[in-house]
Amino acid sequence: MTAFSLAAPPAAGAAICLLLIFLAPLAAAGLALINAGLGRSRSAAHTMLASLVIFAVAALAYVVFGFGWQGFPGRPAHCLVIGGKAWNWIAAEPFFFRGLRLDDSPASLAACLQVFSVGVAALIPLGSAAERWRLRAICISTALFAGWTYPLFAHWVWGGGWLSQLGANYGLGRGFVDAGGASTIHAAGGLTALALTWILGPRRGKFAGGAPAAIPGHSAVLVLFGCWLALLGWLGLNSAGAILFAGVEFSHLPAIAVNTLLAAGAAALAAACTTRIRFGKPDASLTANGWVGGLVASSAACAFVPPASAILIGALAGALVPLAVEVLELHMTTDDPGGAVPAHAVCGIWGILAVGALGRFPGPENASGQWVAQLLGVATLLGFVLPLTYGLNWLVNCFCTQRAPREGEQQGMDLCELGADAYPEFATHLEDSWSR
Repeated sequence: MTAFSLAAPPAAGAAICLLLIFLAPLAAAGLALINAGLGRSRSAAHTMLASLVIFAVAALAYVVFGFGWQGFPGRPAHCLVIGGKAWNWIAAEPFFFRGLRLDDSPASLAACLQVFSVGVAALIPLGSAAERWRLRAICISTALFAGWTYPLFAHWVWGGGWLSQLGANYGLGRGFVDAGGASTIHAAGGLTALALTWILGPRRGKFAGGAPAAIPGHSAVLVLFGCWLALLGWLGLNSAGAILFAGVEFSHLPAIAVNTLLAAGAAALAAACTTRIRFGKPDASLTANGWVGGLVASSAACAFVPPASAILIGALAGALVPLAVEVLELHMTTDDPGGAVPAHAVCGIWGILAVGALGRFPGPENASGQWVAQLLGVATLLGFVLPLTYGLNWLVNCFCTQRAPREGEQQGMDLCELGADAYPEFATHLEDSWSR
């Protein structure tokens, strides 16, 4: 991995990075609106408040513990010597950001970006667990994810850890490459969402008759507006991540922005066409999830592919989303109201693999071994991160029940946990068939 170095003049480079980092919270705002819109009106306020709480808890947990485990390339870390080569496995930073000068240095800019990025990653499971996930359990689960799971894997990818060393130590291309967080943010968050759907189970009535019942969201407008905000946030995440963690020059920023937009647009069109073919009409919610899936898939390779490849990456991601939704619901009886698993886990993994298939790198590092490095990253996500995040949430569920009680689900999470509806003046609640 090539560590980031500010181009001359340094102050201008730091200012550009900060502006890009300040766009990142818009990704969280977009996801929050998408999650709220795809849920029912009686849980909308709970979803939005939970989004704020998740972002706050994630930031606190990351500052207290997370950066201590993640670190930054070139800073203190613990290594294992295997075969005469040092493999970096965890950072050795002080907690509470002690020892880190919060200035315009690369490490400080990276830490600032990660405070926002971990919040985006922690928001992803909320989409899958919506309408049945209790607020106190959300806080505990988020603290574990932001304080341990996320920073550990992010160290391996972005902190100079062993996945990024696969190139230098083992000759596998440039090592594992992920410019904008398809693995660290989205796949990790999406796999946590999958683990929570297994632990919480489906919403009552979703599979009451054996086949999955349609439970439409209450506001397509919120969902589609969230897509616009997400685009702005992704421009910041992809661009700042590529500069800080992939050693990309500032001159590549226009290409990163174009590739991000092209992937999202191609994915939305592919999802709309796929649903048009399968259902007779385009589906707004699946098209929106396709847009997000395209953004996710673009993240890993955004700085290393030409525009034509970005379109291909996005188009395949958009087609994958509705197909993955069908597999999850029909064959795995998995209830994912926000589509977080298809959009983030599935498309994130596809984006990681796209680096090996379509990435173009300067110099002798452009080798076939890049494929193997990317596959090892995917294997680590599926073989380590998924069992880890499932195990942690299973333990949480043992002493703090994560699922809301039956009556809470029936009346809505707004009344159950907040005591007031999001739309008290005009929203009415009808009894579902399962509650009769």
